[in-house]
Amino acid sequence: MARTIAKDHDQKRAQILKSAARVFAREGFDRASMTQLARECGISKANIYHYYDSKDAILFDILDTYLSGLRDLILSTDTEGLDPEARFRRVARDILNAYKGSDDEHQVQINALSALPEEQQEQLRAYQRDMVRFMSETIKAAAPQAIGADRAKLRAITMSVFGMLNWYFMWSADADTAAREAYAELVCDLTLNGVRGM
Repeated sequence: MARTIAKDHDQKRAQILKSAARVFAREGFDRASMTQLARECGISKANIYHYYDSKDAILFDILDTYLSGLRDLILSTDTEGLDPEARFRRVARDILNAYKGSDDEHQVQINALSALPEEQQEQLRAYQRDMVRFMSETIKAAAPQAIGADRAKLRAITMSVFGMLNWYFMWSADADTAAREAYAELVCDLTLNGVRGM
């Protein structure tokens, strides 16, 4: 007879992922043990193995859940009725707000993604490429004459925008919504005024 799924299965799985992200971010993926994960989760190692068969499986699920959720959130940003510049500002603001509360997952993405098999890395990088493509299209629409058909320039500008947003996220994790939105506006002003002045 097939084993039934507990009513709190998804909640426990989410708890394991959040706790494991905290341990991986603090200790490093390679140094973290299943014993540490169990202690952080407040459950037994056997219970963790009920959900995941390995530390690698937990790492992949942390990053898959985080990056696919972030991509879906960013790509579904409500920009209806906005002109291209306002759309860019909305997207930048929403990205910075979406990062809030994901410090550990973001750190794990930076430091441990390369520990996964290449096929899984490629799946996760596809989420990242979707976000980069969306931001590139948003920036190009906001300053089409300045960027023109120069794809290398557009990529450099796009990655610079993500660099500024990521820098703020890493160094101002406790910033409130108003501070995040003010910084997103600054990023947009720097980007648009800089591009148009080229």
